[in-house]
Amino acid sequence: MNAMNAMKPFILVTFLLVAVFCGLSSSDNTKGYHPCCSFPCQNHGVCTSRGFSDYECDCTNTGYYGRNCEHGTLWTAIGNFLQPSSETKHHLLVHNSWLWNLINWSDYVHDKLMRFVYEDRGNNIHSPPTHTSEHEYITLEAAFNRTHYVRSLPPVHKNCPTPMGVAGKKVLPDVDVLVERVFKRTTFKPDPLGHSVHLPSFAQHFTHQFFKTDYKKGPQFQWGGHGVDATNVYGRDKHDADLLRSFEGGRLKSQIINGEEYPPYLKDAPVKAIYPKDAKEDQKFALGHEFFGHIPNLFVYSTIWLREHNRVVGILAKEHPDWSDEQLYQTGKLVIVGETINIVITDYVQHLSNYNVKLGFKPHVLAGSSYQYQNQIALEFNHLYHWHPMMPSELYIDDETYNMKKSLFRTDLVVKHGLTEFAAAFTKQRAGQMTFRNHGETTIHVAKSVVLEGRQLRLQSFNQYLKRFNQQPYKSFIELTGDQELADTLEELYEDIDAVEFYIGILCEKRVERGKFGLGLLEIGAGYSVKGLLSNPICSPKYWKPSTFGGQIGFDIIMGSTLEKLFCNNIQGECPKISFKVPDEYMEKQKCIGTSCPKPDL
Repeated sequence: MNAMNAMKPFILVTFLLVAVFCGLSSSDNTKGYHPCCSFPCQNHGVCTSRGFSDYECDCTNTGYYGRNCEHGTLWTAIGNFLQPSSETKHHLLVHNSWLWNLINWSDYVHDKLMRFVYEDRGNNIHSPPTHTSEHEYITLEAAFNRTHYVRSLPPVHKNCPTPMGVAGKKVLPDVDVLVERVFKRTTFKPDPLGHSVHLPSFAQHFTHQFFKTDYKKGPQFQWGGHGVDATNVYGRDKHDADLLRSFEGGRLKSQIINGEEYPPYLKDAPVKAIYPKDAKEDQKFALGHEFFGHIPNLFVYSTIWLREHNRVVGILAKEHPDWSDEQLYQTGKLVIVGETINIVITDYVQHLSNYNVKLGFKPHVLAGSSYQYQNQIALEFNHLYHWHPMMPSELYIDDETYNMKKSLFRTDLVVKHGLTEFAAAFTKQRAGQMTFRNHGETTIHVAKSVVLEGRQLRLQSFNQYLKRFNQQPYKSFIELTGDQELADTLEELYEDIDAVEFYIGILCEKRVERGKFGLGLLEIGAGYSVKGLLSNPICSPKYWKPSTFGGQIGFDIIMGSTLEKLFCNNIQGECPKISFKVPDEYMEKQKCIGTSCPKPDL
């Protein structure tokens, strides 16, 4: 009995230890947290749970080793030592114009540079993709189910102490508070590089051919083709495409109004379209995308691409009088895709980056490489590309001012003034800056939706994405923003810099030297952009040859395309200045345009 009494304390302690262990182990959903919530694995290592309280990091193919993949191999250490920082590379690209002029002059050297850029940026995007929003681990669903947006980082595990893993508060800031304190425009902030309204208008029309969220299923699903397929011009599927075709000479249906070519009315080509019930018949046009009648800017670009297609197939018909309507149409479509990619790289991205090196569309430099011609659109790319602060609150056409909110579904405004006047006005007017407190009232609800969707799909923090794209994470709010008032606001709302949400970080990151955006947006977006553009089928060796595009004449149309030619080849009379940048004579008049600014003298 005495021996039994002596054993009681030991038995009791043992019982308690077993009970505690079993309690912690019984369910990771109810007891404790997932061991990978703190994102312990560094340098692209993959965290996997081991039981309910331990983890391991898979460092395969990272060039690192150790418990958390924290130690670099000898070659990795040497490479890291020799590799300049992103800030240094950006500084070199926006300065030293004499050096880049020499590189631009030499086709051989420039080709080598472009190949390096294509491969370096493209390699940042997993191909095939590994994750979707449905799972925190690799599944074949990511590679085979193309109804999903893929993910560059898996979702934050459901069983974590905070929405960002372990950092920050247990509850994220109220989204309406974010709208008021971080998003909402009070005074219009003009673009610091002087970009024109053409730039956000082109961006919106261009990107909605592959950002096509299927909201009936959920924000993680999409119904597009994952790339530049010109469905923004030709329709979402064969049914709509056939409705938009004339079936004569490869042309798209069109009509003449006030002596100008416009898309057909919806009643003459009943494709899927979104218009208000009280819209007049002469305001409802049949367009490639269901909501491109939403604002005049999108209607302008829908019209100009329709005209360009009909112009191109007219040229091809003269070159190949024996070709059928179908061959002319299909080849014209290939040329339009090529023009789109060329304009995006050599004109649009050139302006966005502000680099001194001349960016080129040169698919041939990848011939013989291991480049993979496949792409799936990432959810993060979709969220990153919400550049609504770039749209002004008003449009100034001729001597009239149009509030953007009151211009919704007003396609008739383009017909009233004519495409030439709209195109000229876009060049003269300055776009907004992609920054905090610059969302106009027309799009503020979109910003709110982006944040809510990011939370629903458990996007990791902005700092986690910086690390994923080989950038240094920010250590403080002031380092992120460069603005003390904004830094104090974010610190109050999030507490921890590692808890700042992805889109909030994109929006609030300080602008890089001589740049339009923050360095994080530039580095993350560049990978998605290059991969998406150069993975297009027309860039592959079997496609990229003159015969694909109707011979040398079609090939030359592609390689000679610019934003200015797109408009000047398709408008009547003397062509006005068409540019992504506002000419100097208009810049000084537009230091402040917007909600509480006087109308400029344009």
